[in-house]
Amino acid sequence: MGAAMRRIHVGNALSAFGLGFTVPYLYVYVAQVRGLGAMTAGLVLAVFAVAALIVLPFAGRAIVRRGPLPVLLAALITAAVGSLGLGLAGDATAVLTAAAALGAGQAVMQPALATMIVDSSASETRSRAFATQFFLQNLGLGVGGLIGGHLVDPTRVSSFTLLFAIEAAMFLLLAVVMSTVRPPRAPRVGDVPQSARGGWRQLLGNRAMVQLCVLGFVLFFACYGQFESGLSAYGVEAAGISTSALGTALAANTAVIVVAQFAVLKFVERHKRSRVIAAVGLLWAVAWAVAGYAGLGDGSRTMATAAFVSTYALFGLGEAMLSPTIAPLVADLAPAGLAGQYNSAFALVKQLALAVGPAVGGPMGSSLHTPYIVTFLLFSLGITYLALRLGRRLTAVQDQPWLVRNRVVARGGAAVEPVAAEA
Repeated sequence: MGAAMRRIHVGNALSAFGLGFTVPYLYVYVAQVRGLGAMTAGLVLAVFAVAALIVLPFAGRAIVRRGPLPVLLAALITAAVGSLGLGLAGDATAVLTAAAALGAGQAVMQPALATMIVDSSASETRSRAFATQFFLQNLGLGVGGLIGGHLVDPTRVSSFTLLFAIEAAMFLLLAVVMSTVRPPRAPRVGDVPQSARGGWRQLLGNRAMVQLCVLGFVLFFACYGQFESGLSAYGVEAAGISTSALGTALAANTAVIVVAQFAVLKFVERHKRSRVIAAVGLLWAVAWAVAGYAGLGDGSRTMATAAFVSTYALFGLGEAMLSPTIAPLVADLAPAGLAGQYNSAFALVKQLALAVGPAVGGPMGSSLHTPYIVTFLLFSLGITYLALRLGRRLTAVQDQPWLVRNRVVARGGAAVEPVAAEA
């Protein structure tokens, strides 16, 4: 790991640490501490999604034309202003305006940071780089949430202002750290062909990338989009899970990711990416079946709680398998100089899934218990089908980039690369 990558990972950890201070308490802060009600708190969460959907289509072009670092610094300053604004806002208009700034900044950060990771890694080391990023993000969120929970006091507005100020400070510190990064493999902006700078038409013509975006939408819709909406509603209404048990389930999810990430990485590196994603679909199908037992079975409350916690743990194991797989694949499908465009497009797909997922899963999970489980179990099996179908469009090195490590020594002692064949 070079100096550039180390600084990027430190910055990722700082950003996640700052977000962990505020994310778990945002609803309580707006609805109760500021006394703006549940409606405004719900609108704040919606504004996050809308702001992301508005800025992401433009973020990719900006990264291609200006480079990821200037875009990232602008996003970090915007997010810091939004975070500090939330901590000081006293009325609905100010809260929603600050939430829009924070949501837009956070959304643009994702593809900009991902592009910097791409520029600081080689194809054969990229999976480990993204796995480390995911590990540090979850660790930072967990530690930040734990510390924030001890600092916050629902009876004192100043305690929440402190949390948002810490979050803003983390964004600004990340900006300082990132400004010193010089990715060793970053293409010069002027080297990108003028015809490629639009990006979107070329991206839509890439059949493998389009299929990966469809697969990504189903992944995020069937898992991440259900965590704090449909699945939690299902656990409370159908399985009778207490709020403390729900917190335990979320903690189990994070714990599995932190503990298993690098052990899982060894498994991922030995198998094709498409088959790893297909295995995640099967694993999540099992998770939904376990959730079905928790809510629809005849076991005791203890058994139901254990099954529900196991569901979140199984989802965490699947997430650990995806982190070194999906993001590097997006980068490997992107033509030279267009990683920012492709990362932004995939981030847009993720945001769409995270917006649609709760809207669909929330009502189903709270009232249509059996259809909810059956629907998302089938979606998980659909992940397996789509992954195997995608595998037929990938080259051997795109599907298993670690083949690059296998040098073939020619008869004069010179090393040559193996020829990539169609998978």
